[in-house]
Amino acid sequence: MNHHPPSHLGRALTVVLGALPFAVITILVFEDWPPLRRWDLSVAARAAEYGATRPDWVDLWQVLGAVILPWVSRAVILGVAIYLWHRRARLLTVWLVVTAASELILVFVVKNIFERPRPADFLVETDSWSYVSGHATAAFVMAGALGVVLPSVRGWRRRFRLLVTLPTIAIVLLVSVDRIALNVHYVSDVLGGWALGLAILTTTSICFGLRPGLRRRRRSTPSGDDDGTTPPRAAVIVNPIKVGDGVAFRRKVTRALAVRGFEEPLWLETREDDAGNAMAKRAIEYESDLVLVAGGDGTVRVVTAALASTGIPVGVIPAGTGNLLARNLHVPLDLDDALERILDGRDRRIDLVKVHGDGLDTDRFAVMAGLGLDAAIISDAPPHLKAQIGWTAYLVSAAKNINHPSVKVRITLDDQEPVERRVRTVVVGNVGMLQANIPLLPDARPDDGLIDVVVIAPRRVTQWPLVFWRVMTRTTRTELYLERFTGRKVEITASVDVQRQLDGDGIGPGRSLTAEVEPGTLIVRVPRQR
Repeated sequence: MNHHPPSHLGRALTVVLGALPFAVITILVFEDWPPLRRWDLSVAARAAEYGATRPDWVDLWQVLGAVILPWVSRAVILGVAIYLWHRRARLLTVWLVVTAASELILVFVVKNIFERPRPADFLVETDSWSYVSGHATAAFVMAGALGVVLPSVRGWRRRFRLLVTLPTIAIVLLVSVDRIALNVHYVSDVLGGWALGLAILTTTSICFGLRPGLRRRRRSTPSGDDDGTTPPRAAVIVNPIKVGDGVAFRRKVTRALAVRGFEEPLWLETREDDAGNAMAKRAIEYESDLVLVAGGDGTVRVVTAALASTGIPVGVIPAGTGNLLARNLHVPLDLDDALERILDGRDRRIDLVKVHGDGLDTDRFAVMAGLGLDAAIISDAPPHLKAQIGWTAYLVSAAKNINHPSVKVRITLDDQEPVERRVRTVVVGNVGMLQANIPLLPDARPDDGLIDVVVIAPRRVTQWPLVFWRVMTRTTRTELYLERFTGRKVEITASVDVQRQLDGDGIGPGRSLTAEVEPGTLIVRVPRQR
């Protein structure tokens, strides 16, 4: 299944293609295209001749026509709509009702616009105009509507769908032959009815976000209501080192998903040699409707980078040391609360930032990248201490690196002239909050299409308290030891090799780091505002 949402142009093109057959047939009919005109008159003459000598057959076709009136087809659609309403498939219900109403109205409108007389020797009395066949249009719409609904109804096995679909197709053909055999419609009237039905189905399906003839997989809805479609799929990517009690975690997540109508989730564990890239690709192949990721900021970064531009929502379950993306998306740190708020939440598009540098492959991050002191702090934080005391282990590392040397850097934002600074650290952020709600980049927003840059450059150790005070009070004043910039692309070049980091993972020393925003490339599941 393709998870990329269709563009406005793609939807419009689909509607145009769906309406094109009706437009073509209508033009050919009323321009009296000779081949079609000869075909119509030839078939009508044969039907009249055949019926004149076989009154019993005329009676049979007339009874059949009375049984399968357009209102019978509409009644079938209404019955299916009532069934789906009871199954809480509200979207499909409304779509069916709108489709049936559109067919009724448009058949009446088309007949009265074109006012085409019926064949001269029709075998039964009937009112209204000939073009288009209301019987054929209604039957075609009924068959097409069921073709969309049945593959989507949860619990309907394929053989049951065939037991309904095949007779429905037979009814369309039978109704059409009946209209021609009674000589109340030309062949082109029936073809026009089919084409009008196709145009109606295509237009309403696109407007309601459905795909005629294809199995439609439901996105998990914030309310958790079962809308009658096939159950959504979820993949859960877990860093087993970060999740303490793996058995209890799995039980809680599985239960929370099951309550909301999901299938048994696909479980994928990261490995020491793969923080989540292969697992994310497996989740895409699985055609997941939601991917939950539980791990540290590094695991979250790798998974979100792999899911960029797929249209698959990502729910971040806090399980690591920093949990910076979860914090900035206002996801609670408690597992039970986080699960409830994510699964009952809403989808939100956020930016990712593409990054590269010397000795680095092109990568993406969702939170922050840094060069200098912050990267040194992250790289020097003892893993065993992070496991024991969490993010406060970074304070121990910060104390060790308090005298981290400054370095000369050149910073280029977008197409502006580069600036040179001697700094302790440069941080590039897609979001602004650190642990303990420290607003390092107070104006940063994950969906503003911009990246924020902070340059921290105290010259002496005694200036660090003032830097911290400026950060905590969200000062907007530019000072030599605390500057902020905003742009879509930033290039940072250091005069010597310095430590670098992406979303809390050290990526080794180097001299350059280039970051460029990719607006709205990731969908994340976030809590609803209360």
